Amino acid sequence: MRILLLGKNGQLGWELHRTLQPLGKVFAVDYPEIDLTSPDSIHKTVQEYQPELILNAAASTDVDHAEIEPEIAVAVNGLAPGLLAEQAKTLGAALIHYSTNYVFDGMKGTSYTESDKPNPINVYGQSKFAGEQAIIEVGSPYLILRTSWVYSLRRESFVTKVLRWSRKKQTLRIVSDQISNPTWARMLAEITAQVLAKASGDIVHWIKDYKGTYHLAGRGAASRLEWAQAILHYDPHSEEQITQEVQSASTAEFPTPAQRPLLTALSCERIQNTFGLIVPNWKETLRIALETE
Repeated sequence: MRILLLGKNGQLGWELHRTLQPLGKVFAVDYPEIDLTSPDSIHKTVQEYQPELILNAAASTDVDHAEIEPEIAVAVNGLAPGLLAEQAKTLGAALIHYSTNYVFDGMKGTSYTESDKPNPINVYGQSKFAGEQAIIEVGSPYLILRTSWVYSLRRESFVTKVLRWSRKKQTLRIVSDQISNPTWARMLAEITAQVLAKASGDIVHWIKDYKGTYHLAGRGAASRLEWAQAILHYDPHSEEQITQEVQSASTAEFPTPAQRPLLTALSCERIQNTFGLIVPNWKETLRIALETE
């Protein structure tokens, strides 16, 4: 199988490049090899590699910057996925695209399922939802995998920030009213590979049979405060910490250009039941990540 992976330098893309190797020939690209703001660049790259499967792990993820310069988020997150779906349709290929919990407004009060209606409240979420809709409208075989709070120790993330803060500050103030699923990038990549490994016969026809949107994130929910506490607890070099106290704070105490949805935990039951998988608990994967990365 010829696989084209977009976003090889990102948290998820780096892990996918490793985990997809047993499934076929992986061609991994990132900017400037491909410019997702340029339809010509997208067309040229896909035609060059002639993939049977495209994985789009690339995105414009700076939530606050999207409020200031929405054009980039709209192009990369909203328009490019539809163009990739059109290229896949032309080639007779399939597309796997990663989306976000930020397509929801956080007002439901419980975990979101795939049947819940998106209602994004910031530009980033709006652009990601537009990308989902564009893929669906094209109609080529696709899987949209919504995830949340992705982290890696190889890139700047909430986990690396908390570890850094713990070595500089005696008191940390962390918001307790934002709740979702901390998701290790490696787990996300490995579950993706496990799903694809279940394919029988032609990958394109198989994805066509299972076409749709699935939630894939660390199992269980946590507030950012609980996440930070777990990071400090599992820190393998805790002797370097100088933090004495972790205090609860509210989102309102930290104004940002983009409004954050509060409770956006994702239920992963559909992907588990459909593909016979067990998505690991977020705490267990955090412990493993801190021990191994």
